[in-house]
Amino acid sequence: MKRNIVIATVAAAALIGGGTVAAYAVGGDESAPTQRQSNVRVADDDRDDDAQDAAEDKADDRNDDDRTAVTGTRVTAADAITAALAHTPGTAVSADLDDDGSHAWEVNVVKGDGTEHDVRVSADNGKVLGVQRDDDDDNDGREDLAALKGAGVDAGEAARAASAKGTVTDVDLDDDGPAAWNVDTTKGEWKVDLKTGKVTQDQDDD
Repeated sequence: MKRNIVIATVAAAALIGGGTVAAYAVGGDESAPTQRQSNVRVADDDRDDDAQDAAEDKADDRNDDDRTAVTGTRVTAADAITAALAHTPGTAVSADLDDDGSHAWEVNVVKGDGTEHDVRVSADNGKVLGVQRDDDDDNDGREDLAALKGAGVDAGEAARAASAKGTVTDVDLDDDGPAAWNVDTTKGEWKVDLKTGKVTQDQDDD
Protein backbone atom coordinates (compact mmCIF):
# COMPACT_ATOMS: atom_id res chain seq x y z
CA MET A 1 0.00 0.00 0.00
CA LYS A 2 2.83 2.37 0.91
CA ARG A 3 4.54 1.58 -2.39
CA ASN A 4 1.42 2.52 -4.38
CA ILE A 5 1.12 5.86 -2.58
CA VAL A 6 4.74 6.76 -3.34
CA ILE A 7 4.44 5.82 -7.03
CA ALA A 8 1.21 7.79 -7.41
CA THR A 9 2.81 10.83 -5.79
CA VAL A 10 5.86 10.73 -8.05
CA ALA A 11 3.74 10.22 -11.17
CA ALA A 12 1.70 13.29 -10.25
CA ALA A 13 4.90 15.27 -9.83
CA ALA A 14 5.98 14.16 -13.30
CA LEU A 15 2.78 15.46 -14.85
CA ILE A 16 2.93 18.79 -13.00
CA GLY A 17 6.64 19.30 -13.66
CA GLY A 18 6.21 18.71 -17.40
CA GLY A 19 9.38 16.66 -17.77
CA THR A 20 10.90 13.26 -17.26
CA VAL A 21 10.98 12.22 -13.62
CA ALA A 22 12.73 9.22 -12.12
CA ALA A 23 10.25 7.17 -10.07
CA TYR A 24 11.49 4.85 -7.37
CA ALA A 25 9.63 1.82 -6.06
CA VAL A 26 10.40 1.41 -2.40
CA GLY A 27 10.17 -2.16 -1.25
CA GLY A 28 9.18 -3.21 2.21
CA ASP A 29 12.43 -5.15 2.55
CA GLU A 30 14.52 -1.95 2.11
CA SER A 31 16.17 -3.45 -0.96
CA ALA A 32 17.99 -1.19 -3.48
CA PRO A 33 15.50 1.10 -5.21
CA THR A 34 14.55 0.23 -8.76
CA GLN A 35 14.61 3.23 -11.13
CA ARG A 36 11.87 3.53 -13.71
CA GLN A 37 11.50 6.29 -16.29
CA SER A 38 8.17 8.05 -16.66
CA ASN A 39 8.29 9.95 -19.93
CA VAL A 40 5.85 12.82 -20.07
CA ARG A 41 5.84 14.83 -23.30
CA VAL A 42 4.90 18.47 -23.09
CA ALA A 43 3.70 20.40 -26.14
CA ASP A 44 6.34 22.80 -27.36
CA ASP A 45 4.62 26.17 -27.41
CA ASP A 46 7.88 27.79 -28.49
CA ARG A 47 7.29 26.68 -32.10
CA ASP A 48 4.46 29.17 -32.60
CA ASP A 49 6.49 31.88 -30.88
CA ASP A 50 9.47 31.19 -33.17
CA ALA A 51 7.28 31.39 -36.28
CA GLN A 52 5.80 34.68 -35.15
CA ASP A 53 9.25 36.08 -34.35
CA ALA A 54 10.49 35.08 -37.82
CA ALA A 55 7.56 36.85 -39.48
CA GLU A 56 8.16 39.98 -37.43
CA ASP A 57 11.87 39.92 -38.24
CA LYS A 58 11.05 39.69 -41.96
CA ALA A 59 8.77 42.70 -41.72
CA ASP A 60 11.42 44.61 -39.78
CA ASP A 61 14.08 43.85 -42.39
CA ARG A 62 11.78 45.01 -45.17
CA ASN A 63 11.24 48.36 -43.46
CA ASP A 64 14.78 48.99 -42.20
CA ASP A 65 15.61 51.39 -45.03
CA ASP A 66 12.37 53.28 -44.54
CA ARG A 67 12.93 53.61 -40.81
CA THR A 68 16.46 54.85 -41.37
CA ALA A 69 15.22 57.41 -43.88
CA VAL A 70 12.51 58.85 -41.63
CA THR A 71 14.76 59.21 -38.59
CA GLY A 72 14.72 62.89 -37.68
CA THR A 73 12.46 63.80 -40.61
CA ARG A 74 10.38 66.88 -39.81
CA VAL A 75 8.67 67.36 -43.17
CA THR A 76 5.94 64.90 -44.12
CA ALA A 77 5.26 63.64 -47.62
CA ALA A 78 2.15 65.83 -47.85
CA ASP A 79 4.12 68.89 -46.75
CA ALA A 80 6.87 68.16 -49.26
CA ILE A 81 4.31 67.89 -52.06
CA THR A 82 2.75 71.20 -51.04
CA ALA A 83 6.16 72.90 -51.05
CA ALA A 84 7.08 71.41 -54.43
CA LEU A 85 3.83 72.56 -56.05
CA ALA A 86 4.18 76.06 -54.59
CA HIS A 87 7.57 76.30 -56.28
CA THR A 88 6.73 74.41 -59.48
CA PRO A 89 2.99 74.48 -60.26
CA GLY A 90 1.54 71.38 -61.84
CA THR A 91 0.34 67.94 -60.75
CA ALA A 92 2.39 65.87 -58.31
CA VAL A 93 2.48 62.24 -59.40
CA SER A 94 5.01 60.90 -56.90
CA ALA A 95 7.00 61.77 -53.79
CA ASP A 96 9.87 59.69 -52.50
CA LEU A 97 12.00 60.11 -49.37
CA ASP A 98 15.58 59.44 -50.40
CA ASP A 99 17.42 56.90 -48.28
CA ASP A 100 20.86 57.87 -49.61
CA GLY A 101 21.64 60.17 -46.69
CA SER A 102 20.62 63.39 -48.44
CA HIS A 103 17.55 63.70 -46.22
CA ALA A 104 15.36 65.10 -48.97
CA TRP A 105 12.09 64.41 -50.68
CA GLU A 106 12.02 64.04 -54.45
CA VAL A 107 8.66 65.13 -55.81
CA ASN A 108 7.81 64.48 -59.45
CA VAL A 109 5.62 67.27 -60.85
CA VAL A 110 3.97 67.14 -64.28
CA LYS A 111 3.01 70.42 -65.91
CA GLY A 112 0.02 70.90 -68.16
CA ASP A 113 2.11 70.36 -71.29
CA GLY A 114 3.21 66.93 -70.02
CA THR A 115 6.76 67.93 -69.08
CA GLU A 116 8.10 66.35 -65.88
CA HIS A 117 10.12 68.12 -63.22
CA ASP A 118 11.91 66.54 -60.27
CA VAL A 119 11.67 68.90 -57.30
CA ARG A 120 13.93 68.21 -54.32
CA VAL A 121 12.59 69.35 -50.97
CA SER A 122 14.51 69.34 -47.70
CA ALA A 123 13.09 66.84 -45.23
CA ASP A 124 14.39 69.06 -42.43
CA ASN A 125 12.80 72.42 -43.20
CA GLY A 126 10.64 72.03 -46.33
CA LYS A 127 12.73 74.34 -48.50
CA VAL A 128 13.11 73.55 -52.20
CA LEU A 129 16.70 72.49 -52.83
CA GLY A 130 16.53 72.36 -56.60
CA VAL A 131 14.52 71.47 -59.68
CA GLN A 132 15.54 69.36 -62.65
CA ARG A 133 13.51 68.85 -65.79
CA ASP A 134 13.15 65.28 -67.00
CA ASP A 135 13.86 65.44 -70.73
CA ASP A 136 13.01 61.81 -71.44
CA ASP A 137 10.50 61.82 -74.30
CA ASP A 138 8.45 58.84 -73.17
CA ASN A 139 5.03 60.49 -72.65
CA ASP A 140 4.88 59.27 -69.05
CA GLY A 141 3.80 62.70 -67.89
CA ARG A 142 0.87 62.85 -70.29
CA GLU A 143 -0.14 59.31 -69.37
CA ASP A 144 -0.12 60.21 -65.69
CA LEU A 145 -2.28 63.27 -66.32
CA ALA A 146 -4.70 61.13 -68.31
CA ALA A 147 -4.88 58.56 -65.49
CA LEU A 148 -5.63 61.31 -62.96
CA LYS A 149 -8.36 62.91 -65.05
CA GLY A 150 -11.48 63.08 -62.93
CA ALA A 151 -9.64 61.97 -59.78
CA GLY A 152 -10.83 63.49 -56.52
CA VAL A 153 -7.74 62.58 -54.48
CA ASP A 154 -4.35 64.08 -55.27
CA ALA A 155 -0.93 62.87 -54.12
CA GLY A 156 -0.90 65.05 -51.01
CA GLU A 157 -4.33 63.86 -49.92
CA ALA A 158 -3.32 60.25 -50.53
CA ALA A 159 -0.26 60.76 -48.32
CA ARG A 160 -2.36 62.25 -45.54
CA ALA A 161 -4.90 59.41 -45.77
CA ALA A 162 -2.21 56.72 -45.58
CA SER A 163 -0.34 58.44 -42.74
CA ALA A 164 -2.78 56.73 -40.35
CA LYS A 165 -1.02 53.48 -41.36
CA GLY A 166 2.48 54.64 -40.47
CA THR A 167 5.00 57.28 -41.51
CA VAL A 168 4.77 57.76 -45.28
CA THR A 169 8.02 57.28 -47.20
CA ASP A 170 6.78 57.03 -50.79
CA VAL A 171 3.73 58.03 -52.81
CA ASP A 172 3.41 56.96 -56.43
CA LEU A 173 0.70 56.82 -59.06
CA ASP A 174 -0.06 53.27 -60.15
CA ASP A 175 -1.76 53.33 -63.55
CA ASP A 176 -1.49 49.61 -64.21
CA GLY A 177 -5.05 48.35 -64.16
CA PRO A 178 -7.46 50.47 -62.11
CA ALA A 179 -5.49 53.61 -61.30
CA ALA A 180 -4.71 54.21 -57.64
CA TRP A 181 -2.10 55.76 -55.41
CA ASN A 182 0.54 53.38 -54.07
CA VAL A 183 1.77 54.53 -50.68
CA ASP A 184 4.62 52.99 -48.70
CA THR A 185 4.76 53.53 -44.95
CA THR A 186 6.98 52.21 -42.19
CA LYS A 187 4.25 49.67 -41.45
CA GLY A 188 3.49 48.33 -44.92
CA GLU A 189 2.28 49.10 -48.42
CA TRP A 190 -1.14 50.56 -49.16
CA LYS A 191 -3.41 51.60 -52.01
CA VAL A 192 -5.46 54.77 -51.88
CA ASP A 193 -8.51 55.05 -54.13
CA LEU A 194 -8.31 58.00 -56.53
CA LYS A 195 -11.96 58.94 -56.05
CA THR A 196 -12.85 58.03 -52.48
CA GLY A 197 -9.51 58.17 -50.69
CA LYS A 198 -10.18 54.77 -49.15
CA VAL A 199 -7.02 53.10 -47.88
CA THR A 200 -6.58 49.35 -48.32
CA GLN A 201 -3.57 47.10 -47.86
CA ASP A 202 -1.70 46.28 -51.03
CA GLN A 203 -2.41 42.61 -51.79
CA ASP A 204 1.11 42.25 -53.23
CA ASP A 205 2.61 43.27 -49.90
CA ASP A 206 4.14 40.16 -48.31
